[in-house]
Amino acid sequence: MEINTLINLNKTKFDKFYNNLLLSKLDNNFLSKAMKYSSINGGKRIRSFLVSQSSKMVNLSSENSMIISSAIESIHTYSLIHDDLPSMDNDDFRRGKPSSHNKFGEATAILAGDALHDFAFQLISGSLKKIDPDKNLKLINFLTLCTGYDGLAGGQSLDLLFENKKISKKNIIEMYAKKTGKLFEFSFAAPFIIKGESKKRIKFSKMYGSTFGIIFQIIDDLIDEINSFKILGKTPGKDKKQGKRTLLSFIGETKAINYCEEIAEDLIIKYKKEFNNNPVLKELLYYNIDKLK
Repeated sequence: MEINTLINLNKTKFDKFYNNLLLSKLDNNFLSKAMKYSSINGGKRIRSFLVSQSSKMVNLSSENSMIISSAIESIHTYSLIHDDLPSMDNDDFRRGKPSSHNKFGEATAILAGDALHDFAFQLISGSLKKIDPDKNLKLINFLTLCTGYDGLAGGQSLDLLFENKKISKKNIIEMYAKKTGKLFEFSFAAPFIIKGESKKRIKFSKMYGSTFGIIFQIIDDLIDEINSFKILGKTPGKDKKQGKRTLLSFIGETKAINYCEEIAEDLIIKYKKEFNNNPVLKELLYYNIDKLK
């Protein structure tokens, strides 16, 4: 089945589960409304799709896979709410509708992001079924590493610090690996960790998720420059106007795409057996690159 079809089928299935989960776990107060507003029916749910594919590789139950996906999408939405704030990237739109701070006010948007971050840990720590407690603790610890100072938050900090500054290619890749790569790393590695797979396979899962995330961010930067608001669902061309440091601005479009293809091929060669046993992994790795072809 074609990769876009698989992604869309997963999105439909996940959105139904996640929407019901939010409605059952949250009440109807003002903060909960802000949390649900930014979370429901958002994006293509690529992180959730990575979880679903990884879960199949290690035979993780569908319910536990959905709980992990829900935690990841909650973290992702929190990061978007905060990313759009006036003190950060200052965007009035997200996913084709007013940003959380425009809809509910800046203070509530901050709190909604905070609460979604905590909601993710609530799910990971309390909603997984028939899971070994030690492995569950490892998963929780890994999520803290992927979202904290050396992960998502640290990467966003670098993104802001690097604006309008001359930095190296290495700095840019480090920023991508933290800001975007770490959450994708968690997405793909979480099922391997919770199922107690070998160190070698867990290392592969982390490298796959990270590589996917770096490619995702590079292509996202390109798409930001060439597409319209209707396609993006947010203000186009803002990164360039704000002086964001991207690989695109550093080496240009052709070399940026070549870099994506190089790191994808390196991973495929290094973990040939995993890719041979799971052909969809290569197609998924090239999914973002193929958007530009």
